[in-house]
Amino acid sequence: MAKPVLLTVDDDSDVLHSIERDLRRQYAQHYRIVSAGSGTAALDLLRRLQRRNEPLALLLVDHRMPQMTGIEFLKHALQVYPDAKRVLLTAYADTDAAIQAINEIKLHHYLLKPWTPPENNLYPVLDDLLDEWQAAFRPAFEGIRLLGTRWSPQSYALREFLARNHVPYQWLDVEAAERDAEVRRALQSVETEDIKLPVLLFPDGERIAQPDPSQIADRIGLRTRSDQEFYDLVILGGGPAGLAAAVYGASEGLRTVVVERDAPGGQAGLSSRIENYLGFPSGLSGADLTRRAVAQAKRFGADILAPQRAVALQADGSYRVTSLQDGGRLSSHAVLIATGVQWRKLNVPGADRLTGAGIYYGAGAFEAASCKDEDVFVIGGANSAGQAAMNFAGYARRVIMLVRGESLSTSMSKYLIDECARKPNIEVQYGVQLVEAHGADRLEAISVRCDRTGEVDKTPAFSVFVFIGAEPGTDWLEGVVARDGRGFILTGPDLFLNGQRPKGWLLDRDPTLLETSLPGVFAVGDVRHGSVKRVASGVGEGSIAIQFVHQYLAKV
Repeated sequence: MAKPVLLTVDDDSDVLHSIERDLRRQYAQHYRIVSAGSGTAALDLLRRLQRRNEPLALLLVDHRMPQMTGIEFLKHALQVYPDAKRVLLTAYADTDAAIQAINEIKLHHYLLKPWTPPENNLYPVLDDLLDEWQAAFRPAFEGIRLLGTRWSPQSYALREFLARNHVPYQWLDVEAAERDAEVRRALQSVETEDIKLPVLLFPDGERIAQPDPSQIADRIGLRTRSDQEFYDLVILGGGPAGLAAAVYGASEGLRTVVVERDAPGGQAGLSSRIENYLGFPSGLSGADLTRRAVAQAKRFGADILAPQRAVALQADGSYRVTSLQDGGRLSSHAVLIATGVQWRKLNVPGADRLTGAGIYYGAGAFEAASCKDEDVFVIGGANSAGQAAMNFAGYARRVIMLVRGESLSTSMSKYLIDECARKPNIEVQYGVQLVEAHGADRLEAISVRCDRTGEVDKTPAFSVFVFIGAEPGTDWLEGVVARDGRGFILTGPDLFLNGQRPKGWLLDRDPTLLETSLPGVFAVGDVRHGSVKRVASGVGEGSIAIQFVHQYLAKV
């Protein structure tokens, strides 16, 4: 942690030099001594310290300065660092002003000049004040801070991006400014320069207003571009299936790269708890699984590019060329598509407008704390919905699951049904649908219809999390590989129509089990037609696919 700052201000350079010397002699081991030659310069310095979130312990300021007196400066400083100890250096004739300042600006002490010897006249006073400050001091968070509002879709997207990429950050909600001094200071620092929210505040004082993921990625060192143009294997998608393939491919000597559009982990990375994954009897979070898998893949030499998106795929002789969103291209002998699925959107009035401002798709552990003591609605009846409900139940006053079917048994694992039933604040409503979302700038209420009676009830609501099935998002592969009517990629035996190999297949062999209609291109995990939508099965498919990749490469 950065040393707390002691700031001394005086327009007389000789006096300033003397006080700096005495402060360094006594306090340099535990504090950083900083000086300024005027009140204006000192205020600029305070704002820089504030932007860097550096703690300020004490202000030692001369009263008689031109343009801005010491008391005037301390009035301004009180707004920026209200907890810093304030000491005024005065001449005998200024004592009346100093006494008045005790009431006006809560001055902690005034010292008459000269203060020599400091052992008698300076250090004892400052020692007491600094001991008092240290007793109340709580070290500031030193990482990235995000200042915004909970109801801003862009703020939500940034929080999700940082959390999914395992970047430590502190969330500063402007709605908490009245009760949180740190939020007030951060808000004040951006308001003075008319910076629009949300804002990322970095430890070195840099601020990025309304950033997009690529800006953040560049700033925090995420890798979005490769220094190689050719790989043995390009894996599109960094969920469990893609990461498993990366581990096995790289560990077996294949030059491997993973291209992930958002952050490694996919939908599984957002899961608050996975309790039926082999080898983890007490369960693990999606974030933990992702972190371990990414570390493992990198250890074997796999490259991971994220956030980065594949936008086109084509064959060029024996090569497979992947075009990226930023204009880059990756050539390879083989491609494995593991892009997973995306949550299906609510098709009801108000849902699009309020997405990110009360209506959310999927939910990671990072979001639960913001719903403390509220009623939270979870839409859906599959495992992902049950895991989210269990997570929110630890924070929310009540979790209401809105389930279209008449039972959870056909869509949710029994262990999860039992766990939800044991939570007294989880309520399941069957045979209901959300039919409208209400609110201008944020969600305020929802209308829910009972399918049995047709009755519609309007209920106050601030947070709705949606888990109503998923779509593969493979439109960009139209005409490249064969897909079913819903967009899931066909592989292996599913490619045969009336016993015939897929159209355009020119090789003198059948497609292998996980191979698509384009030789050398494979598909695994949730994006594949007929796959089992479970983390373990995705990991299994990703692992098995590498054997088919080896078989293909052996004949290229």
